[in-house]
Amino acid sequence: MANAAPAAQPALLTADEFLRMPDGGVRRELVRGEVCEMTPAGSRHGRIGMRIAARLSGFVEAHGLGEVYGPDTGFMLASDPDTVRVPDVSFVTRERATRVGDVEEFWPGAPDLAIEVISPTDRFSEVDEKIEEYFAAGCRMVVIVNPRRRIATVYRSPDDVLLLREDDVLDGGDVVPGWTLPLAEVFRFDSGISGRE
Repeated sequence: MANAAPAAQPALLTADEFLRMPDGGVRRELVRGEVCEMTPAGSRHGRIGMRIAARLSGFVEAHGLGEVYGPDTGFMLASDPDTVRVPDVSFVTRERATRVGDVEEFWPGAPDLAIEVISPTDRFSEVDEKIEEYFAAGCRMVVIVNPRRRIATVYRSPDDVLLLREDDVLDGGDVVPGWTLPLAEVFRFDSGISGRE
């Protein structure tokens, strides 16, 4: 009996091909040339991400520090094969934003600050992989926000890690100088409903 032929490997996409794909209302990332679809995360995830983005954007704009991007902005972290990641919130310094300009394509490189809000379907191995990719591409700070545990983990490098709890204050360090955000504000639920989520 003849051996079966090995299954053909799917063709790897480039970032340009990925950019031209119709989105179909699905959020995606490109990981080493392969498309990874992300399950919609739910209302808590979106609310927390927007709250962080609003506080960060207001501060950055008031102080002329650079640009803040939302959860639809792709950052090209690696080439050949291409990797494009989409942080929930990201910041790029004024110097880098000016140098690159107002590009329509994916941002060429990592943001200076990447903030990821953990969703119920995220696997920690995938989150760890993203952290490594951000730093390998030149990111200076990564914040992982865990709504379920009401904590944030701040990475200044892969080895410089700080765990913050709900009563602590997140700060931008030398990446976003002067910016602070009490985590109690991030996790607070203001609907008039008493009690915790």
